[in-house]
Amino acid sequence: MREVIHMGFVGDSIGPSHARERFLEGGPVEGDVRDLILSSWQRSVLLGLSPDQTELPYREDIDLDSRLVHAARPVLDWLRSRFDGRTMNIALADASGTVLQRRFGLASMAGQLAPIQSVPGFVFAEEVAGTNGIGIALAERRLCHVHGAEHFAQRSQSNACSAIPVHNLLSGGIEGILSLGYPRTDVDPTMDTVIREAAHAIERRLLAENSARERGLLNAYLDARRGARAGATTGGNGQLLRVDELVHSGLSRRDQTVLEEKAAELISSAQRAGVEVSLSNGRRVVLLSHAVTSVSGVEGVAVEAVLIDAGQWPAGLTHPPAPRSPTAQEAVTPVILPPRHPADLALFRPARAETDAATAAQAQLTSVHTAEPAAAPHSAGGGTDGMTDGRLVLLGERGVGMHAVAARQRLELLSEASTRIGTTLDVPRTALELAEMAVPRLADFVTIDLSEAVLRGEESADPRTDLHRRVIHGTRDDGPFCALGERVDLHPATAQFRCLAHGQAVLEPDLRITAGRLPQDPEHTGRLLAYGLRSLITAPLLARGVVLGIVSFYRTRERAPFSDDDRSLAQELAARAAVCVDNARRYTREHTMVLALQRSLLPHRLPEQDAVEVAHRYLPAESGVGGDWFDVIPLSGTRVALVVGDVVGHGLHAAVTMGRLRIAARNFAELDLAPDEVLTQLDNLVARLDRDEGSEEPGANGTGIIGATCLYAIYDPTSQRCVLARAGHPPPALVHPDGTVTFPDLPAGPPLGLGGLPFETAEIHVPEGSRLALYTDGLIEDRHRDIDTALDQLRAALARSDPSPEDTCRAVVDAVVPDHPADDIALLVARTRTLDPDRIATWDLPADPARLSGLRADVTRRLTEWGLGEAVFSAELLLSELVTNAIRHASGPLRVRVVHGRSLIFEVADTSSTAPRLRHASATDEGGRGLFLVAQLAQAWGARYTGDGKVIWAECALDVPTGIPVAAGIDWDDIPDIIPDVE
Repeated sequence: MREVIHMGFVGDSIGPSHARERFLEGGPVEGDVRDLILSSWQRSVLLGLSPDQTELPYREDIDLDSRLVHAARPVLDWLRSRFDGRTMNIALADASGTVLQRRFGLASMAGQLAPIQSVPGFVFAEEVAGTNGIGIALAERRLCHVHGAEHFAQRSQSNACSAIPVHNLLSGGIEGILSLGYPRTDVDPTMDTVIREAAHAIERRLLAENSARERGLLNAYLDARRGARAGATTGGNGQLLRVDELVHSGLSRRDQTVLEEKAAELISSAQRAGVEVSLSNGRRVVLLSHAVTSVSGVEGVAVEAVLIDAGQWPAGLTHPPAPRSPTAQEAVTPVILPPRHPADLALFRPARAETDAATAAQAQLTSVHTAEPAAAPHSAGGGTDGMTDGRLVLLGERGVGMHAVAARQRLELLSEASTRIGTTLDVPRTALELAEMAVPRLADFVTIDLSEAVLRGEESADPRTDLHRRVIHGTRDDGPFCALGERVDLHPATAQFRCLAHGQAVLEPDLRITAGRLPQDPEHTGRLLAYGLRSLITAPLLARGVVLGIVSFYRTRERAPFSDDDRSLAQELAARAAVCVDNARRYTREHTMVLALQRSLLPHRLPEQDAVEVAHRYLPAESGVGGDWFDVIPLSGTRVALVVGDVVGHGLHAAVTMGRLRIAARNFAELDLAPDEVLTQLDNLVARLDRDEGSEEPGANGTGIIGATCLYAIYDPTSQRCVLARAGHPPPALVHPDGTVTFPDLPAGPPLGLGGLPFETAEIHVPEGSRLALYTDGLIEDRHRDIDTALDQLRAALARSDPSPEDTCRAVVDAVVPDHPADDIALLVARTRTLDPDRIATWDLPADPARLSGLRADVTRRLTEWGLGEAVFSAELLLSELVTNAIRHASGPLRVRVVHGRSLIFEVADTSSTAPRLRHASATDEGGRGLFLVAQLAQAWGARYTGDGKVIWAECALDVPTGIPVAAGIDWDDIPDIIPDVE
């Protein structure tokens, strides 16, 4: 508790509060916060939890009169009276973390606290609530403390709490959690004692429903104890072992395991015997076994513990102690202290109901945690046999004690491993969970070596040469092992090499014997022996035929060496963990592959164009990649199309569908379709994909399986106009040159794939230097944040960002992107440019061939002014063909436009809706060669439709020499007649 208080208070000003901020920002916090809390924070992040979450799951179907509630009710009432008048929140939760009962030291707290803190039914499991007392007690299965900033959720920063599991004393499983919540300033070292006693009292009441066989055996033991009290004396230096006191003064989990193992050995011997056990803190305990027989004839063996070190019990205690407040155990099941004087007997008068509860407290094979103190034992016949005072450690039937205890412990370990290993799809974390499960119940130290390829999601070509140390976990932090991350070289004689070679766990019961077989690395072996390591089991992490690594289990000389049963247990544990590690490896591989596929389907390099300056971001979701995409497509006449889309779902299917839609959108854009027409074509495509893929599913009846949204915008730098249409997609943000941010009101349009519904366009004026921000819904939609709040954050980030698109992207990502995005995000920021009017030349003329020569002269003069005299020949030829074609096959006036941008663009607009087509003319044809000539001169050409006709355009590169050889004797005025075109 001393460490808890230090970390909870001194650390609040310099540790956890600042460490938590650094952790949430992705900075290092090791050493500034307890490992218990840091592990919980990491699990919370991996689960996608947010610190500012305010809602917890609520269950209405809780049983308010369950077996657990019934057993705990008097204990909870005692705790309420114990903390009467204090700001104390007492809670009882079930094994899923759902609160079943509440009590308050101050009655007024029930009306002052939020429902989450006062009403039963809310779930506080770590996977939904983050770091909290109930959640950690369930995850770590032990007493824990959480103070202030150590809580993951923001709502709990002002509170402290202690929580402890309530076990089923026969199965070892957790029945529930007892929690005490209080202000951070009210931490008291005695709180541990109180909550332990309360939990033990609930456990004893739960055991009241044990079988008659178990109760009968324990009754025989207790009856014998009661009959021996009057004449009992303590011999020699023997002192009563109060296990609860020993726990508070340093009894570790390892010591508890050692006591249980030795007690099981005595039970299996089925005879009266004694054995001395040395604990890790230097004290010595004598375990004594005695035969007992129940009324029904069930024979068993009871094992008691006697502390033989002097000075552990106050000297001269021969009279009743001074009056004191009753403990939680005494409130329900009195703690029976052995009398030192006949006058002390008046202290111990258990009621019948309390005796029944005590009867269940030590059923067959009950652990040392729950041992009930008793007076000197005697045989079933009632004699004392001169036995010393002790405390019951274990009780079992003859001949089956050790095997039953070992079997139960193995089953408990494997059962618990199935829930505690593989909680995430992270390879290193899964490996660490395996080590945490094995220490100290199976081993004192565990090391895990994994292949580097496995961490990348791949299979190692030769795991014997590609292993690196990834996990070191033990009862101490100074193990004699190579450092984390260091390469592990395996010699053929080592147990690790042999386990990989044979695919089976290898047992080395005595490392001193093994040392003689390891001449290759005597220094390392010497360090292991000098540290006190005694026994080794090494097992391969083998799953689905793939070798992932090695796990090594070590025991020190203070414990019994590993046996064959331990080897079988270690192999089973490693096999189960290997499946979880392999699942994480496969997920890593698939996630990497899908992410690589998606990135390959997104634009690698944005094209150069005159209309906008562009920057972009793509952020995959933590849970996997999705179908978000963007594109920048140059169009004719210096225009540009900006596209952002989102395919419903995640994973490979969404990524592939995204790639198909992006390619289709680019192809439709190449046809110079309007935004609403592009969306219509995409809508039809998605509907076809939906029908095609739905028909492959057995029994599919037209149910849609694909959905997508899209925003399509076309910006024209010559007019500063932008035409937009959207299909179920969020509208863009427009940042004006003065920093004002607006969200243009666009017709929403249905998502792609519904079919049959029209799309509408909207046209807005975009001044030069404005910024258009197009994004997908993952940027603003988050289950921990209201969408209006996200839009306000986006507006603020855009308003204060620098004008450059790159800085704008950076500001939006920093301010708006959720800490743990559940959906992928695409962001496209385009800063608009305007083409200089002096670089645009326009002529309106009637459909009269006589005007053609004057037009050529005007164009020649303008190109010369622009310094493009070398392009005059090609320009005159292109314009002559385009204008002549329009005069012959169109009607009404013509408009000719020449644009000088990155390239030279020629446009001829007419009132006809029929576009020309390229064809190959035969030797005798009088026409059909004009467009062929245009295609040879221009780097691109085409036609686009307008509201009153069409525009034929041709584009010539300025950095490529232009001009073609022309046959001598051909007059310019004759060219249109010689090379006519057909529409």
